[in-house]
Amino acid sequence: MPDSPAAAAESADVVIVGARCAGAASAITLARAGHRVVVLDAAPLPSDTLSTHLLWPAGLAELQHLGALADVLALGAPPLTNAYAAGAGYGIDTTFPTVDGIDHALCVRRTGLDDVLVRTARAAGAEIRQRSRVTSVLRAGNRCAGVRYTDGAGATVEISAALVIGADGRDSTVAQTVGAQPPLLTVPSGRDCYYAYWRDTPGRPRDTAAQWRVGADLGTAFPCDDGLVLSLVQPPAVPGRCGPSAAERRYTEALQRIPALADRLRDCERVGRVRAATGLSSYFRRSAGPGWALPGDAGHFKDPVTAQGIRDALRYGRLLGEAVTEVLHEPERLDRALRAWERRRVDECRAMFHWTNRLARGEAMRPLEIELYRRAADDPELARVTTGIFSRTRRPAELHTPARALRLVAGALRHQPDTRAVLRDLALELRIGARNIHATRTALRGNTPPVLTPRRSADRSDPPVPRSALPATLAAAPRRDRSVPAAEHR
Repeated sequence: MPDSPAAAAESADVVIVGARCAGAASAITLARAGHRVVVLDAAPLPSDTLSTHLLWPAGLAELQHLGALADVLALGAPPLTNAYAAGAGYGIDTTFPTVDGIDHALCVRRTGLDDVLVRTARAAGAEIRQRSRVTSVLRAGNRCAGVRYTDGAGATVEISAALVIGADGRDSTVAQTVGAQPPLLTVPSGRDCYYAYWRDTPGRPRDTAAQWRVGADLGTAFPCDDGLVLSLVQPPAVPGRCGPSAAERRYTEALQRIPALADRLRDCERVGRVRAATGLSSYFRRSAGPGWALPGDAGHFKDPVTAQGIRDALRYGRLLGEAVTEVLHEPERLDRALRAWERRRVDECRAMFHWTNRLARGEAMRPLEIELYRRAADDPELARVTTGIFSRTRRPAELHTPARALRLVAGALRHQPDTRAVLRDLALELRIGARNIHATRTALRGNTPPVLTPRRSADRSDPPVPRSALPATLAAAPRRDRSVPAAEHR
């Protein structure tokens, strides 16, 4: 057989796999520092991606850091100045905390948002190559030294680089190829996610991000650009694949079980199909090693119930660029900087990770949560703390101080008819807290970095790691529904 054609070869300071939020943030930061940055993305750009795309004030502050906020605001999404949450007969109205002068949220569709980020990266000096699919990483000893990819014309290209950044989402080729699988910690979600867009009707309030809890169901309405409303529902997860007809049915049934959300959408016209993400799991992967790093969903993912993905992708993509810009060509210092960046993300995100997993349990509100809603409806400070947790200006520990916890238990015992249910809920919360502490001290600390896998390319046909080989601290994660496109879910 004739030899296969040799790959074209070139070099860069940094090659980034994935041009969306995390990859663009790293590219903007590094290119502005004067580095040669090449960004590869398998998709045509701009293009849509699976995403619920709510940005709290802290997320908008990240866009401001990158110099992209003005262009994102120009897309026309209305400022969301109010937050509303309802459950168990109680409604909580709050405003948002101010972050770097920004006091509102924004829900902007991903095609426009990602286009702004790509244009900002190009303006900073990064080279963006679309329809370029990475197939393997290049190695120099135990270091990642670049990538091999296939371009839109089918040609094979190799790029050597001091650093490879894998910002290629939950199904990351880079993560698989460098040996960052299985995750350090995985928590399967108790909820599936379905969403659709609706053409809003005149006179409806377009300044409020709203969420409703009814039974085990959760639903939202977020006004977004082009006069639309993004409406998401998260019913309890069910096993099995979810094709288009099943997604349509489950979405419609969940809307019917949430009367206030159905009323918000009354007289609105649905635009497009129902999109679905099922079999979700939240996780931390090992995210840094010799010559490589995994920002965004490639390294860390939280269930969309708390809408944290875009903010974290932007923030830790940017911080990654800032951490390595002075040490790119000094391997030992680069590796120390990568480890410090990884530790920072774990330290800053683990509390929200555990908080998100509480809300993703896919069950009806328990007595202590009902009491929290009851108290927050009449206590503005408690409501502000809760909204601040979602906005990342307050910590979950501020909500669960010993004094507040005692008041919640006492109030629940006073207002709930079933005393045993309150005590069972308290025992559950104590067990969950102990488990979270254990996970932080074991799975998220002191792990040996993975080494590059010996195979030349990321072969998707490789057999999965047997469950018996996984550490006991790792929960078995359900596979994501393969009828959903591989994408960064936000």
